[in-house]
This record gives sequence, C-alpha cells and structure tokens, in this order.
Amino acid sequence: MTVAFWCVLIAIILPYLCTAIAKGAGKYGLRYNHDPRAFLSTLEGLPKRAHNAQLNGFEVTPAFAAAVIIAHVAGNAELVTINVLAVLFITSRLLYMICYLADWAILRSLVWFVGMGLIASFFFVSV
Repeated sequence: MTVAFWCVLIAIILPYLCTAIAKGAGKYGLRYNHDPRAFLSTLEGLPKRAHNAQLNGFEVTPAFAAAVIIAHVAGNAELVTINVLAVLFITSRLLYMICYLADWAILRSLVWFVGMGLIASFFFVSV
C-alpha cells in the first residue's frame, strides 16, 4: 500500500469527523439519532458549518480517490510525487475543515481551490 492509498482512506474518514462535530455541538447532541437528516437540516452556526464541511468532504473524496488511482495506473508519475500530492491534499482538507468551522469564508474558498488544483495535479504529473 502506498502513502497515497492510505490518504484515500483518510479522505474517506475525514467527513465523519465533521459529522461528529455537527451532531455533538447541536441542540440535542449525539443522543438524537431518530431522524438525523431532519436534525442536521435544523442546525445553525458551528454545527451547521461542520455539517456543510462534511457534505463537501463526501463530494470531493471520489474525485481524489479517482485521481490517485489513475496516477498509479498510468504509471508515468514518480511514486514519491503521487505520495506528496496526496499528503498535500489531505493537509488541504484539514485546513479546509478548520476554515469552515472557524467561519473564515474567503480563506476556506482559497484552500478549496488549492485542493482542487492538487486533484488536477495528479493528472498532469501522469502525462
């Protein structure tokens, strides 16, 4: 298993950290689980931002996973390059989550663009 493949697993798990924050910081806390989707739609403030970060994590992870797999399959990129890009992507996701939770909208958007650029980079280094 390469570092990049482990980063895919981390990317899959990261949104659930935001889920725990959203549910834990909400009005009812983690004990409300009868209708979680309805509950999450009622959140405001930090819990809502955590939920939104969770959703974004679920949206971007398939693209990251595909980029890592394609870079490995193409075989044209150095393994160290793929691994570094993957670690940088995970770092960008952690920064993205921090920015979202702290309500730093402009910085969050910049970090999001960096993450998307890193996903594109997997394709460019594989040419």
